[in-house]
Order: sequence, then C-alpha cells, then structure tokens
Amino acid sequence: MFPQKAVNCEGQSLGRFDRYILSHLLRVFGFFALVLVGIYWVNRAVILLDRYLSEGQSGGMVLELTLLSIPAIMTIVLPVAGFVAAAYTTNRLHSDSELVVVQATGYSTFRLARPFFTFGLILAGLMLLLGHLIVPMSFNKMSEIEAELAEAISARLLVPGTFQSPTAGVTVYVRDIATDGTLEGLLLTDRREGFRETTYSAHRALLVRHDEGPRLVMFDGMAQTINANTGRLATTVYDNFTVSIGTLVNAPAQRRLDYRALPTLTLLNPSAEVIERSRRSADFLLREAHLRVTEALLSVGAVLVGFAALMLGGFSRFGLWRQILLAVLLVVVVKLTDNAAIDIARQAPENWPAVYLSSIFAMLLNFGLLLLSNGSFGAWLHRRRAA
Repeated sequence: MFPQKAVNCEGQSLGRFDRYILSHLLRVFGFFALVLVGIYWVNRAVILLDRYLSEGQSGGMVLELTLLSIPAIMTIVLPVAGFVAAAYTTNRLHSDSELVVVQATGYSTFRLARPFFTFGLILAGLMLLLGHLIVPMSFNKMSEIEAELAEAISARLLVPGTFQSPTAGVTVYVRDIATDGTLEGLLLTDRREGFRETTYSAHRALLVRHDEGPRLVMFDGMAQTINANTGRLATTVYDNFTVSIGTLVNAPAQRRLDYRALPTLTLLNPSAEVIERSRRSADFLLREAHLRVTEALLSVGAVLVGFAALMLGGFSRFGLWRQILLAVLLVVVVKLTDNAAIDIARQAPENWPAVYLSSIFAMLLNFGLLLLSNGSFGAWLHRRRAA
C-alpha cells in the first residue's frame, strides 16, 4: 500500500506519489513491451529467415536484417504496452485499496492522472525518438543490406544441387558454387519463346554485372536449340559464351527509394529527386511525416484511456472487469478513428491535417472520462437541475 507518510505530507506527497505510481508503470510497461516485441520479432524473423536462408544467403546478414526490424516493431507495440501498463497498474492500485485511501485524502481524478500523463509523455518522447531518428536509420541500413543481397545474384538465383526456376520458362541447375563465386557444372534451359527451347551447359560460369544488366559468362560448354515447329536441333560448342539474364533479375539501381528511410525534414520538404526516386507525391511524403507525430500523440491518449476508463464507478468487491472492457472498447474506437482519418488523408493527400483528428478525439475522450470519474459533470448537471 502507498506509504501513509506520503499521503499526509503535502509538500513531499506529490512527488512521492508520482514516483510511486510512475515506478509501477515503468516496470509493468517494460515487461509487456519486452513480451510483445519478442512475439512480433520472432514472427518477423521466421519470415525473413525462411525467405533468405532458403536462397543461400549468409546467416549473419539475415540476422542483422531481423535485428534492424525491431525499431519499426516497437512503434507498433509500445502504444499497446503503454495502454496495458496503465490499465494493469490502475487495477492493481484499486484492488489493493490504495486508490480509495488516496482519494479519501481529497485527491481528485485529475490529480491522480498526473503520473499517468507523465508516463504518457515519456512514452511519446520515446515514440518521437523512434519515429524521427531510429526507425529511418534502421530502414536506411535495411535498404543497404537488401541491395547487397540483390547484388549477390548467384546466391539469390542459384542453390547448389537443386533445380531453380527464377522466372517462368527458365530452369537453372548448378552442381556447386566455389568460394570465389564461380559456378561449376551449369545447366540452363530457356523456354520463354514457346516454340524454341535452348539448353546451355558449361563446366564453369561467372555472373558479372553490366551497365545494361547482369551477364552470364560460360566457359567450355555447349548450346542446344530445338525448334518445335520444324523439329530441327542446332548444336553449338563454345570455349566461352555470354548470355544476358537481365530479364531474370532486377538491377539494384532500379530499386525504389523507401520513404520510411527518409528523415522527417526531408519528408516535410522533399526535393524533386526524392519525389522521383520514391515515386511518391509531395503530399504523400508530407502526410507520412505528420503520421510520425500522431503516433506519439496517440500513445499519450492510449495511456490516459487505460487510467480514466477504470476510474469510472465506485469501489466494488467484484473488481473492475466492466471498466476494463470499456477501456478496451474505447481504445478500439480510437484506433478505428485513426484508421478513418488516415484513409481520408490517403484518398486526398492534400488533406494531411486530417491525421490529427484521432489525437484530438482521444484527448477530448479522456477529458470527458476524467470529468465523469471526478463527478464534476454530475455536480454541474445537479446544479443545473436545481436552478
């Protein structure tokens, strides 16, 4: 239970009470954030590992890629963990009768909300740090790693000892890949023209980059072409032969610039080059910059909903399960409002100020809940009826 000394000493009780509640919030928040981030990260890691390791990529590079996805996961999970921490702490204080004792000393609901509001500001600061700095840096690094993976054409297209079909009508087989990237025992069949099928075989081959696209250079091999219409077979033996395989892979230079990797200042004032490389409009980039701000504001609203909704009603031996259900329902409503506001801005990017509607709605909702739980609205309504 909250120390009695902290309740009686007005000069010290404010700070002690805030620190007492805030310490509970931070501990519970840390636990739920760790659990939720871990669950999301494991799901993400399984997808990435299955995608890249099956293509023969380096395990260390794939692990680095999964670790870089954690900041983006945190922006999704932390508001949820903040809401759960606020609701859990409020329920805990209520079940231990600590809130009853503190309210008996004359503390209003608005006063009790101060440590929760402080916790919400801390969470909002963390969300701003993630959204404006850490997440763009992580996406920028992820883009570099994905570009390196895309450049490793032999590792992405060819798995030793198995038949691969990188695109329709093409089948590739490699017996082994040497440490220097040399393909040993290559067999390539091209049936994309339909009526004509060409099979290339080579003892050795190299995949090299070219300005006009990647090239496959084959040594000591043979090309066999059969025409289905005439039934004629043409055979060519060569010492070295080069085939363009630009249609099988996308050149790294053609990769779209990920707007999530751009700094917020760049999104607010994008240049013509950024607009062209990202293939996004200036209004779209401006909206994304403001969405990073609204994510932080909504985290404050989620924390206050977790507290204010549970303060409705008086003490009950049966617990606060009704208030908890109400809090969950209100958070869902706030999220639906946020999705609707984002859809409005997405349909017409010039309407980007609409993304702040959900934050305004959350603050008004919390203010109304605090008024109801404090009895201010009931007292005002009673005075109106008496008049």
